[in-house]
Amino acid sequence: MKSIIFTLLLALMTAGAAQAKDMKKELNQQLGALFSEVFHDDEPGAAIVLVKDGKKIYEQCFGWADKDTKAPITPNTNFCIASVSKQFAAVALLQLAEQGKLSLTDPLSKYFPEFKAPFFGDITLHHILSHTSGIPDARDRSDRHFVLTATDVASVGYMKSLDRLNFTPGDGHYEYINPTYQLCYQIVEKVSGMPFEKYMKKYIFDPAGMKRTQYFDASRTMENAAHGYDWDAATKSWKEYDYGEESFFATKADGGIYTSINEFIKWESALRFNVVMKPLSRVKAYKPWVQIPADAEYGYQPNTGYGYGFFIQETPGRYPIVYHTGDNGGFTIYAGKIPATDMVLLMFSTRPNIDRMAIINRTYDIIEHLCPSWLSPGK
Repeated sequence: MKSIIFTLLLALMTAGAAQAKDMKKELNQQLGALFSEVFHDDEPGAAIVLVKDGKKIYEQCFGWADKDTKAPITPNTNFCIASVSKQFAAVALLQLAEQGKLSLTDPLSKYFPEFKAPFFGDITLHHILSHTSGIPDARDRSDRHFVLTATDVASVGYMKSLDRLNFTPGDGHYEYINPTYQLCYQIVEKVSGMPFEKYMKKYIFDPAGMKRTQYFDASRTMENAAHGYDWDAATKSWKEYDYGEESFFATKADGGIYTSINEFIKWESALRFNVVMKPLSRVKAYKPWVQIPADAEYGYQPNTGYGYGFFIQETPGRYPIVYHTGDNGGFTIYAGKIPATDMVLLMFSTRPNIDRMAIINRTYDIIEHLCPSWLSPGK
């Protein structure tokens, strides 16, 4: 009798393994067909990976990392992840809050007494992390050199004499702007007593195992880095489109990280397993503190709000998707996950002329069709 039961269990296990293998094969075929429609080997391309329960389910790289050398994109190619960098700065502030070194209810006036307007006493760290501060992006764009080279400190200099807000802080309005995240650079330094990059390496990158991740700096060689490109219709050719060609590449806290899909997978694991912040901080980061209106200049998707460095999409019938996008120069980035089922989807691209969210939404539809329980409860 025992041998019969064992044989049945073995047969069930074998059938289940075969079914899983077939599902993975079909998933790879359909995702491969989708991404092959957009990215090709003889032009700027992308690195894409789908991870489930810490294991790569699908991974494919397309195109050049460097047009001149024709070096191909690989899973270890470092991309400028642009605004996806914001979550790292947000985690740094959450770490410091855990240690009692700051509070997210602290007003900006506590850290920036040189900002003279009285409303800086009403704007808190919570507001700058959730894009609900009302501070306008009034950076001077008349000086091209400033636009191309301004640091985090220089970029927020206009706030010293700022005398207006676009709305009352925390009144339910959302406006995505980079300068409020650039403030995190100085806050980390003032609170920790360490240079920003040194703090981020010691307490963010190193604990996460991100040994090859770094912030852009024009004075250093960026290891294994891709260039961003854009299509020049006049010459019918791809032109380099990153530092020196596009604005505000020199700022760090809001968008300066260069990393690869392999390194970013380590970051997602560090977030999931409480390596870089505690569960309560993660709950705060993934909470949609404000809903994004359809007329927002950046970030609108249906049923989507903003947390601390993350967008959160809560589509009826699906688990929440926590993600961020990044855009600067030719870099077009998506980093998303479904925490409830430990699924991660990354698409790092070196070209801007793609419909990123259409591609991503089609990807999720394919996954839901083939593996419904990964996206939807009760399926």
